[in-house]
Amino acid sequence: MKLKIATRRSKLAQVQTETIMKLVKENCNVECEKLLFETTGDKILDVSLSKIGGKGLFVKEIETALYKDEADAAVHSMKDVPFDIPDMFDIVAMPPREDVRDVFVSMNGVHFKELKKGAKIGTSSNRRAAQIKLLRPDLEIVPIRGNVQTRIAKIEKENLDGIILAAAGLKRMDMENIITDYFTVDEIVPAVGQGALGIETKKNSANEDVFKKLEDENTRICVEAERSFMRTLNGDCHSTIGAYAEINGETIDIIGIFQVGDKLVKRGISGSKEDYIELGYKLGKKIIEA
Repeated sequence: MKLKIATRRSKLAQVQTETIMKLVKENCNVECEKLLFETTGDKILDVSLSKIGGKGLFVKEIETALYKDEADAAVHSMKDVPFDIPDMFDIVAMPPREDVRDVFVSMNGVHFKELKKGAKIGTSSNRRAAQIKLLRPDLEIVPIRGNVQTRIAKIEKENLDGIILAAAGLKRMDMENIITDYFTVDEIVPAVGQGALGIETKKNSANEDVFKKLEDENTRICVEAERSFMRTLNGDCHSTIGAYAEINGETIDIIGIFQVGDKLVKRGISGSKEDYIELGYKLGKKIIEA
């Protein structure tokens, strides 16, 4: 018997799912197959996400398949998963996280810091746009949507000087050779859950123990701390929000950004990694009170 894993049709989503299938085979000696879905977020590409209802757009159809038992599990990019997933589902495992950084892909190999004044940069993310503007107020931000390949093609098509993407996706697709510059997590605070994958099942599903073997505890702690921050601020894709948590020994350090009025507020917090949910909450409160 093969386990069915639901995912989006995009090349990256499929590569991510194949990674999980390989891990399931290696760790549990269980075969899996992909079940492909086109989500609302994949269908509507000419409107920004914030105008059509937010991040749940990439998981809704897939969760319906889980609910109807058409699939045994689903693989998501954790940055696409809203913080309030329905009660009948669980994120049963988060494998080790990939590179969390954002990167600059240049049209002609010109480095970000060397771009001419008024250069055009493509991004679909409020979070990236706001932080780019802090680094280079002189740049023009052009909204672009679509999968990784579509966005890369738009560099030439729309005569952009470059685009901002997540390092994780490019690395998973063996495309890191096109990266011109990496931004530090301080220069551009990543999206909540960026670089992490989540395996979702129905609560108490018969096969959840198979997937639980892929859990990476540190990835879980960091991503849940970031999601606690997002929950405190009621963040979604309408919001300009980002967070990154990192474990150092027994300590967890979290940085977060959030748009309050016309100001982008950035704060950090540190504490015992056991208090990760509470620290995410406290960081959110710190920003509200800023």
